[in-house]
Amino acid sequence: MFSLNESQRFYLCLSPTDPRKGFDSLCGLVSSELGRDPLGGEVFIFVNRSRTTIKLLHWERGGLVLYHKRLESGRFSLPTCDGKRR
Repeated sequence: MFSLNESQRFYLCLSPTDPRKGFDSLCGLVSSELGRDPLGGEVFIFVNRSRTTIKLLHWERGGLVLYHKRLESGRFSLPTCDGKRR
């Protein structure tokens, strides 16, 4: 079961991500873009260019979990970075 809590670390990939990417491609991005271990138990967040699709990748005991949500209307808001809203 996919479970998240405040004790976990969350990492947002700042470059837009193709929503067709699966487990292996996203693990590659975690390693190359974020410099992290995809099997480390942290949660990795990926958003597409139009901010209508979000994917969360997380390692839990026994395997990887991928949560995928596509908005029918509206956009995901990204957190404020360096005082700028994206």
